[in-house]
Amino acid sequence: MELIFLGTSAGVPTRSRNVTAILLDLQHPTHAGLWLFDCGEGTQHQLLHTAYHPGKLDKIFITHLHGDHLFGLPGLLCSRSMAGNARPLTIYGPKGIRAFVETTLRLSGSWTDYPLEVIEIAEGVVFQDARFTVTAQPLNHPVECYGYRVDEHDKPGALDAAALIADGIKPGPLFQQLKNGETVTLDDGRVVNGQAYLAAPVPGKKVAIFGDTAPCPEALLLAHNVDLLVHEATLETAMEEKANSRGHSSTRQAATLARDAGVQKLIVTHVSSRYDAQGCAALLAECREVFKECELAHDFMQVCV
Repeated sequence: MELIFLGTSAGVPTRSRNVTAILLDLQHPTHAGLWLFDCGEGTQHQLLHTAYHPGKLDKIFITHLHGDHLFGLPGLLCSRSMAGNARPLTIYGPKGIRAFVETTLRLSGSWTDYPLEVIEIAEGVVFQDARFTVTAQPLNHPVECYGYRVDEHDKPGALDAAALIADGIKPGPLFQQLKNGETVTLDDGRVVNGQAYLAAPVPGKKVAIFGDTAPCPEALLLAHNVDLLVHEATLETAMEEKANSRGHSSTRQAATLARDAGVQKLIVTHVSSRYDAQGCAALLAECREVFKECELAHDFMQVCV
């Protein structure tokens, strides 16, 4: 999987940072599309500077209904339709997201020529298929706000073909059944359990993408043992009280959560427009004092998971 940061500024855009939007490229034959997390104003413009096309989006997850996470959605939906794309699209978000989408399209005389589904979420599993489970947890913000956790299911271990051949089992179609962990009966009457020839399962990747939040107990559950955590760090540690009063976190608080949750890597984003390049370097330094495996996101940054 790969994350592409399309916007990393908090509240308002700056000359170098647009407001929040993050692409998740699943990079898998059965999931050829893209997932988008939040859609701040100008997100479709940011996409024009990448190799990704809005027509390949099949899911959009909105964390909350503040404008810097949402106002790019109507334009993106309409442009996707004008391009003649027929691929279905599903939007997930808090209560009110359906009314927002339906009202903006209706009042602007717009529509979509592709199947569009809007799902208003609550705490718990919001999507599940053969490869992924996506869960949502409520966060601590002035409006209803969620973080999303994407868990890739464990993959079957490799088939020990050499051991099978050594046991007199010839390569062929049966190998695929055994690789699937099935039990098969050979021509000579032997019954072979594929599980006995499989290596240990390969753990799936785990990613948590937070909306805006002050520290809260649910955050630890959402971030527990993930490979990658994306968390806001709107303000520096010295402004922690101000950050928390507005439903945001400081650098120290984001890094502390990553450390306590057993996260492999932390990416902080949603940086206040008060910080220039030098200020951002200071923010990153504060995070690394608590949790060394940390990076500060910038627009168009790509991170492999």
